Amino acid sequence: MPISSTNLTIIIFSSFLMLGCSVVKNLNENEYLLEKNIILKDQKELINNPEYLLLKGSPNKKILGIPFQNHLYSLSTSKSDSISKPKKYNNRLNNLLKNIGQKPVLIDSNVINNNVLRLEQFYKNQGFFNVKVKFKTEPINKNRANVKYIVNTYKQFVIDSIKKNITSKDLDSLYNNQISKTKIIAGNPFEIKIFDQERNRLAKFFRDNGIFNFQQNSIRFKALIDSSGIDNKIPITIEIKDLQKRDRDTLKIIPYEIHKIEKIHLYIDNPGDLGQIPSYTDSIIHNDLMIFTKGKLKYKPKTLEDAVFIRKGSLYSDLERSETYKYLSNLKNFKYPSITYYYMNNSKDLQANIYLSPKEKFSMGFDFDLSHSNIQDLGVSLGSSFAIRNIFRGAEILEVSLKNTLAASNDISQINNNFFNLYELGGDINLRIPRVLFLLKTEELIPKKMNPRTNISFGITMQQNIGLDKQYFGLNYQLNWEPNNFTKVDLKIFDIEYINNQNIGNYFNVYKNSYDRLNLIAKEYNKENNLVNSSGNLIVPKGANEFIDNVLNDLTDLTYESNSYKAVNLIKERKERLTTNNFIMGSSLNFNYNSQKSIVDENFFQLRWKLTWAGSLITQVLKFLNKEKNDLGQYEIGGIAPSQYIKTEVDYIKHWQIKRNNILAIRLFSGIAIPFGNANNIPFSRSYFSGGANDNRAWRAYSLGPGTSQNINEFNEANFKLSFNFEYRFKILGKMNGALFVDGGNIWNVLDNIEDENSRFNNFKDFSEIAIGSGIGLRYDFDFFVFRFDTGFKTYNPSLENKDRWWSEYALNRAVFNIGINYPF
Repeated sequence: MPISSTNLTIIIFSSFLMLGCSVVKNLNENEYLLEKNIILKDQKELINNPEYLLLKGSPNKKILGIPFQNHLYSLSTSKSDSISKPKKYNNRLNNLLKNIGQKPVLIDSNVINNNVLRLEQFYKNQGFFNVKVKFKTEPINKNRANVKYIVNTYKQFVIDSIKKNITSKDLDSLYNNQISKTKIIAGNPFEIKIFDQERNRLAKFFRDNGIFNFQQNSIRFKALIDSSGIDNKIPITIEIKDLQKRDRDTLKIIPYEIHKIEKIHLYIDNPGDLGQIPSYTDSIIHNDLMIFTKGKLKYKPKTLEDAVFIRKGSLYSDLERSETYKYLSNLKNFKYPSITYYYMNNSKDLQANIYLSPKEKFSMGFDFDLSHSNIQDLGVSLGSSFAIRNIFRGAEILEVSLKNTLAASNDISQINNNFFNLYELGGDINLRIPRVLFLLKTEELIPKKMNPRTNISFGITMQQNIGLDKQYFGLNYQLNWEPNNFTKVDLKIFDIEYINNQNIGNYFNVYKNSYDRLNLIAKEYNKENNLVNSSGNLIVPKGANEFIDNVLNDLTDLTYESNSYKAVNLIKERKERLTTNNFIMGSSLNFNYNSQKSIVDENFFQLRWKLTWAGSLITQVLKFLNKEKNDLGQYEIGGIAPSQYIKTEVDYIKHWQIKRNNILAIRLFSGIAIPFGNANNIPFSRSYFSGGANDNRAWRAYSLGPGTSQNINEFNEANFKLSFNFEYRFKILGKMNGALFVDGGNIWNVLDNIEDENSRFNNFKDFSEIAIGSGIGLRYDFDFFVFRFDTGFKTYNPSLENKDRWWSEYALNRAVFNIGINYPF
């Protein structure tokens, strides 16, 4: 008799209940499994507070209320004494079960007492020196119990008077200059972390202001705490002693002094010497920089000077040292820069020595890819890249890359007997210049500490038997800089793109949805037999194109008011838009702020804003030259009407760490591109689409929208987009993680020439057309990347009738499966 899914669920659930019994059946009378830790602070229960991270002996992890890992562990045996299976087999099975399982966590008095001490110390570090922590074991049943920690903090101690005792005169003078920035303030709570922050701040301040040999352990804080606990005001003394240095059996006291930079020497090897030149043979003085080389200097002295933030006559500074390191590393011309300092003879002044070892001038790389898509059955790609460093002696890097793809398609093999019948060849040239290259001076606006760069790139791609056999040419000139560690700015001075569609006759073979709709209308209204084949279908391209002309020239029975006539007109407009060659010339500004302090920081936000304006300059030039407009009122250059539009978008991402391995992540996106002047629509390559593994995962890419339209095209796109994503991430087992997500959004046409009301955004009522998907995901962490598998379900589909929009497609056979690398946001 077949087993229903409901009965199967009951059987599985009952099995785990039986396993649960096996976990506790061997417990002694006074042994309990730990069910939950509870902390009561001043009679108020804490929820997800950091105090819980201090507690050892966390309860067994549960999924849907069931401790699966606990049950797996219980299946293992302490000894491999099975008769039915070999000993070696049992050893392996036991080890596997123990590794993926989790040992039952029992209530242990030693662990609890240590937790009490941790909690007491935690609150004392916050100034609650009279804190008392007790615990209570609360049985739930005969085998399970909670442990409740009861914390009474009492009165918090505060900082009273603040005094200083600084031995060095130089340190005392520096300290007085920064006293307004201190973190130790009278009247504030006495917290240990504040003193740690002040110690770090002072050490950094001293080392950035001439104290080369300053040691952090020279700073001490003395706090006079009332042992009776009655007086909660604590006077503080800040002590900074001189440096103590051991010389054999003698402990020397060395006063801290301010040091200046007297000399700067830079030593640079030449790549490929392999020790053939044992010592530095040449030297050159450039301003305050003395450069020593092995052989001829291959870098411009000005380039090396720009990389050095250390200045002769200035005070020693850790900051200038680290900025020099950072700049030299960002040049990508040197291996491991080294900076050392030495006392000059009989002087407290310093000599800075910088050692550079250049990378090889030439480098080459290769890559190989196999691919499969709805266009190609099998694709083989071979790519190569070639880099030249320091090509103009200014630490520039020239990169040249080529990529050649051969692919096979059954659709085309009927015409060509060759197995590989698709072809794509692409190449890119990029020149990276480690400074701003611009007509105007930008040093004050973009100083070199912002790591300014100029990138000039040119790319070309040619296709054969792929889509419309597109030819692509791109050229851009871009400035990049970083105002601080969290902000990046990209400014494209000009971005030129030219797309030439060579095989527009293949349009209806590529966009088959358009062909099918047109063919369906033709079966009813076509009157010319020469436009169809023996099966009665429109011939591509002749039959399809001529039938469109016949309809729009009133040579059929279709009238202007009929829906079929309007559908044919829409098909023609879309065909013209997607087959028209594009020339785009514009500029853009991209601002990116990311508050993430490190790769393990999961409480951060990221804000990206981009503004693009295209076509205005070239249109004004054509207007100034008195160029005539075409029949559509557009200026042309080489028979192509330049695109003109303004586009802006905002992307916001926020992460909250709920627990140690539990994260709530959200993403909000809004973008709009508005055509004007010389254009009435947006080029396909610059429009928006919705759906896919990194967007709304309940729809495939390009299959959502616009608006409430029925997704009638293979590639649905528009010029206005809204989207939001909510995702809750949690650990399942080992490196396997899970996620629950809700995605929403859609695309619409607005302020362009698309007249279909179902596709347009007209007013706030159209917010009801936001599609909603929800689902679950699995992610496996390979350390260097995350493999992601997400299953999305259409929760609210605006393209359906109102009564069917909610939940009607929420089924496994209607789900969309997404595979991705790393997290979607």
